[in-house]
Amino acid sequence: MSGPVTSEDIVPVAEIPGARAEGRAVEIAESRPRTVGAVPVRRALPIRTRRTVGAWCFADHMGPLAVAPGTGAAGTRGIDIGPHPHTSLHTVTWLLAGEVRHLDSLGSEQVVRPGQLNLMTAGHGVVHAEEGTDHRGTLHGVQLWVAQPEATRHGPAAFEHHAELPRAEIGDAVATVLVGELAGAASPARRDTELVGADLALRPGRAVLPLRPGFEYALVVTEGAVRVGNGLAPVAGTEAVARPGQLAYLGAGRDELALDATEPARVLLLGGVPFEEPIVMWWNFVGRSRAELTAAFEQWEDRDGGAGRFGPVASHLRRVPAPPPPWR
Repeated sequence: MSGPVTSEDIVPVAEIPGARAEGRAVEIAESRPRTVGAVPVRRALPIRTRRTVGAWCFADHMGPLAVAPGTGAAGTRGIDIGPHPHTSLHTVTWLLAGEVRHLDSLGSEQVVRPGQLNLMTAGHGVVHAEEGTDHRGTLHGVQLWVAQPEATRHGPAAFEHHAELPRAEIGDAVATVLVGELAGAASPARRDTELVGADLALRPGRAVLPLRPGFEYALVVTEGAVRVGNGLAPVAGTEAVARPGQLAYLGAGRDELALDATEPARVLLLGGVPFEEPIVMWWNFVGRSRAELTAAFEQWEDRDGGAGRFGPVASHLRRVPAPPPPWR
C-alpha cells in the first residue's frame, strides 16, 4: 500500500490557509481516490488542504476489497507491490481484514494480520515489497507514514512486528493503541516524535476520548459514520459527521473529544505535536528539499551506483521504477 505521493496530492504548506488551525472547529475534507498496484485506496493524507497531522504525513484507506489467490489482477490477490524505496519515514501497516506479506532489504519477512502491527523505519534508506498471500475473503486496512525528525532520519533502517497491542475501554468504544499512548494504554511500537495512533471500535452510543491539548488531531473513519465533537459547529456548511472517504481535522487545544455512533463504526485517531520541520514529499520519498529527493531518485534508478543506499529484496515481484521528478 506504499505511496506513491504525486504532485496532485499536495501544495506547498505556505499556500494552505489555516494549515495549523487552532480551536474546536471540525474540518471535513474529502479523501482523494488513488490506485496503488491494483488496489483502489482513499488517500486522506496528504491532500491539497493538509499535509500533516503531527508527524503523520500519509494515510491510505484500502478496501474493503474481495480477494482470493490468483494472478495478482485487480480483485484477486489484492496487494502486490514490488520492491520500492523509502527515506526519512516510518511505514505503519494496520489491517481490519485480510493479510499482507512484508519483505524488506533488512531480510525481514512478516505476514501482518488484523490486530497486529508492522512498523518499518526507513531512516537513510530502505527497500520493501508487499505481497498478497493465499488469503481468500476481504482485504481492508490502512497504511500510514510518519515523518522522521532530523535527529533520526539519517539513521539506520529497522523493522518491528507487534503481534499484540494494548487496548482500553473508553465509554462505548474499544481503543487499540497502535503507536503512542491513549487512556493509559501505551503501545510498544517505536515513535521518534510525540504522537498517537489508535483504532477505535465504536458501539452504538458515545465515547469521550481523553486528548492532549498540545497535540493536533484528525480522524479517518474506516467503517460506518461518526458524529464528531458533541455537536460542535462545523465549518463552511459541512456537517460534523465523518464517514469513510473523509478526513475530519480537529485542530489543537482539545483535552477531550466526544464521538457518537448510532451503529457500529471503526475510526482511526491520529494525533501528535505539530511537526514544525519543513518536509518535501514525492513518490515514496520524504526529505527536506527537492535536491535531496532528486539524489534519492537517481540512486534508486541507477541501482545505487555502488553506493549501497538501497539494497535488494527477496521478492518474486518486479522492482518498481521511479517516474522522473516533475521539477526535472
